[in-house]
Amino acid sequence: MTTSLTIALAQLNPTVGAIDANLEKARTKLAGLRDVDLVLFPELYIAGYPPEDLVLRPSFVTACKEAVEKLAAEFAQGPAILMGLPWRDGEKLHNSVALLSGGRIETVRHKYDLPNYGVFDEKRVFQPGPAPGPLSVKGVRIGVPICEDIWTEEVCETLEETGAEILLSPNGSPFERNKDDVRLNLVVARVTETNLPLAYLNQVGGQDELVFDGASFVLNADRTLALQMPMFEEAIAVTHWTKSGEGWTCRKGEIAKLPEREEETWKACVLGLRDYVLKNRFPGVVLGMSGGIDSAVVATMAVDALGPEKVHCVMLPYAYTSKDSLVDAEDCAKRLGVRYDVVPIKQPVEGFLSALKPMFAGRNSDITEENVQSRSRGVILMAISNKFGSMVLTTGNKSEMSVGYATLYGDMNGGYNPIKDVYKTEVYRLAEWRNTLGEVIPGRIITKAPTAELRENQKDQDSLPPYDVLDDILDGLVEREQTVAEIAARGHDVALVKRVQHMLYVAEYKRRQAAPGVKITRRNFGRDRRYPITNGFRDKP
Repeated sequence: MTTSLTIALAQLNPTVGAIDANLEKARTKLAGLRDVDLVLFPELYIAGYPPEDLVLRPSFVTACKEAVEKLAAEFAQGPAILMGLPWRDGEKLHNSVALLSGGRIETVRHKYDLPNYGVFDEKRVFQPGPAPGPLSVKGVRIGVPICEDIWTEEVCETLEETGAEILLSPNGSPFERNKDDVRLNLVVARVTETNLPLAYLNQVGGQDELVFDGASFVLNADRTLALQMPMFEEAIAVTHWTKSGEGWTCRKGEIAKLPEREEETWKACVLGLRDYVLKNRFPGVVLGMSGGIDSAVVATMAVDALGPEKVHCVMLPYAYTSKDSLVDAEDCAKRLGVRYDVVPIKQPVEGFLSALKPMFAGRNSDITEENVQSRSRGVILMAISNKFGSMVLTTGNKSEMSVGYATLYGDMNGGYNPIKDVYKTEVYRLAEWRNTLGEVIPGRIITKAPTAELRENQKDQDSLPPYDVLDDILDGLVEREQTVAEIAARGHDVALVKRVQHMLYVAEYKRRQAAPGVKITRRNFGRDRRYPITNGFRDKP
């Protein structure tokens, strides 16, 4: 019986559906790990996570298995490998981990507890496996609870009762703000209950609206932190384990410092944007640069994600665009080092209005004419995208997306929005934080009153309450599902809360047509918060 073990944790960034690319990355990493005993890969690594309905295609499941069998044959001389893949057993399809040893798939364990809440709907495509027992690596009994299996005590307790000596948990756990603390507390609970050490391995990378932050770690049985891997980065950690009379212990390794607050949010947005652009093979991005805070922040995120050579900013001025906006937009673009063009929209706007003039005769100008400006900008940006291949970024924040303060087929045009789940007040904090690394967003953009500049002397607060007030109300309505009365009790006018609730509900049809964007909060629009478009309910305070 061995008394020492080396286990490598492969915190990697797979691409959903890219089986060959995921296999090649695994092969490359394993080639440098031949001296370790065991390598753990993240949940469903070979398929990418979450694969959604891809796993309902028999050919996809077969291709995943064939890739894993090929990997097992190539590394017949070691190390042993724990590889995540979809696994069909008769009529049942499982989210599984295979132990590869001696050139073959030696044994398989299935996920027992399938999440079916928030962004997860695994019960749609997978069936739960039986309560898993441990598997053997060099005579050491290893328990492999898969992701959700550690969120309740049952699986880990079963593994401990059936002789597990070490717990290795592969995960596909999406980022949301402060989730690293939640995970640590969760693992502390499982370690306390079982008196077993637990290695928590999470994947890293962006997949559509989800970002996986990595931040893998190891807790010993005495609940001491033996390893902390970085956030938002691919990494390999080789851990060294020894057995004594009290069981297995992981020798202390590197303890990475994790980002917090605005830095954490910024890095999540940047990673989500980078992977969306690169994994979908866009040559770059283009966005409207208005001279306002949102487009400045998105442009800066794009530069951080892709480099300035892949970012194209376009100012689209009209009669109501101020001189300050023209100056600020150009200043920000120069600081970022991106391509910057000015395309006036006077002619297309007036062309549309001229075409509509007979039909609109006798009616006063209103928001319709304002929206023609926004939609003209959307058409031009999409034309630039079509001609040069760059993807259009949208720049609406969560406050605007909540209350419908965005123009469908106008400023909502685009393929991705890195700040879709970031409230307006946090957009300002993000700008201030990013400037601590070097002032790329001009100070006047941060301090001036926000405006869409669609009419003379327009300010956002002409239509909306101050953003600090609006965001606090939205926090109650969206993040906490509080009633109007509960939110009013926090110091808000009842009529205002009712108005914001109404705006939130009637804007659902816009959000259904919005570009995807990075999930930051616990309740993002789209995957988490799924309200009906046709909705007659309103709270009665």
